[in-house]
Amino acid sequence: MVEHSVIVEAPYGSGGRHVTVDKEILSTAYSLHDLTVLVQYAGLLDGDELDVAESELIEWHGGGPEVWPRQGGGPNCWAGPGLPSPLVRGTRPA
Repeated sequence: MVEHSVIVEAPYGSGGRHVTVDKEILSTAYSLHDLTVLVQYAGLLDGDELDVAESELIEWHGGGPEVWPRQGGGPNCWAGPGLPSPLVRGTRPA
């Protein structure tokens, strides 16, 4: 199995955290759930949020899996209730 470098960057102004895979920004996550959906969609990890939080594949910068400050913005300001946030570039609903 190919090992990837997954880095969750420190939170920035909107409360999101860039997720970098192999030195390329893949997307922005606003919660551990967002990150879990993202890494599952990318085929990097299976499992639930606890599995992602404890994975040795992920390198956390600026705080661990419990650090997700919300300062406004983010995908929840336009995503419908109960719908997963469209995390991968180019998939934002019209």
